[in-house]
Amino acid sequence: MQTLIDLDNARPFALPVLDPGWGSTMVEGLLIEGPQGWGEFSPPQDAGAAELGRWLTAATEPGTIGWPDAVRGRVPVAVSVPAVGAARARAIVRAAGCRTADIEVADPARGLAGDVARVAAVRAELGTSGVIRCDARGRWEPAEAVAAIAVLDEAAGGLEFVAQPCRDLNQVAWVRARVAARIAAATEDADDPRAVRDAADIAVLRCGRLGGARRALRVAELADVPCVVVSDTWTGIGVATGVALAGALPEFGYAAALGTRLLLGGDVVADRRSLVPVDGTLPVAPMPPGPDPDLLGQFALTDAARIERLRQQLRAATAQ
Repeated sequence: MQTLIDLDNARPFALPVLDPGWGSTMVEGLLIEGPQGWGEFSPPQDAGAAELGRWLTAATEPGTIGWPDAVRGRVPVAVSVPAVGAARARAIVRAAGCRTADIEVADPARGLAGDVARVAAVRAELGTSGVIRCDARGRWEPAEAVAAIAVLDEAAGGLEFVAQPCRDLNQVAWVRARVAARIAAATEDADDPRAVRDAADIAVLRCGRLGGARRALRVAELADVPCVVVSDTWTGIGVATGVALAGALPEFGYAAALGTRLLLGGDVVADRRSLVPVDGTLPVAPMPPGPDPDLLGQFALTDAARIERLRQQLRAATAQ
């Protein structure tokens, strides 16, 4: 399918992050146009060759073979709350209008006290009827995770689940056996998706890392546990693939963590097509939006070294 696409003309973009973390003030990637539409290629800088190949498959899927058929027209979404202070966390949740919040925790800069303050602030904003979950990004050691989850569960008045408390599935399974909260684990880190069911209650699906909506749907089938869709892309073009996956899952029990637009200072997609939640949901579309030419120019990545890094990743992906 990649032969149908002129990868040499992939368009580099850079979007400003409103709440920079880990020294990152921008998110960058390439927009790839296919015969039927656009896709986003924005892998992590440390992605290995196999992962880069999956990212390219995800980026070319909507423009070639397309997404799986949807079984619902709209999907509930969770607003993503980065490792920010309590006041900023409340403002993000208030602006999103979602009833579920996906909160980053285990931030080394703010510590557990900062995590507790952030979770408590979100609970105050959502009220007792809102749903709170935490994502530790694999940063805790196992014993540390057990202690922290108990404290955060109390601060939240009950957590829906905690995602990726530790680095690997063996550690995740150890934590799961010792906490009351449900545990979610990333499927892309498992050699066999079926291993997730032995380590966690919920499987995390990320389209970029898994190779697109169709492959992620197959991973969900193999994992055979409830799934939650989480964004690993940034533009309205990339996030649309996550929405397509959420719309195609046979069972949908957890709001998709796709409300990332409010974390950025812009998008390459026009406002009318940008994926900003309305009443806590996003529409499922048959294909992604295209970039707005003016916005593509405004948010074009111009640094030659950073563009070359992305193109090197793209070349490595095509070799898979």
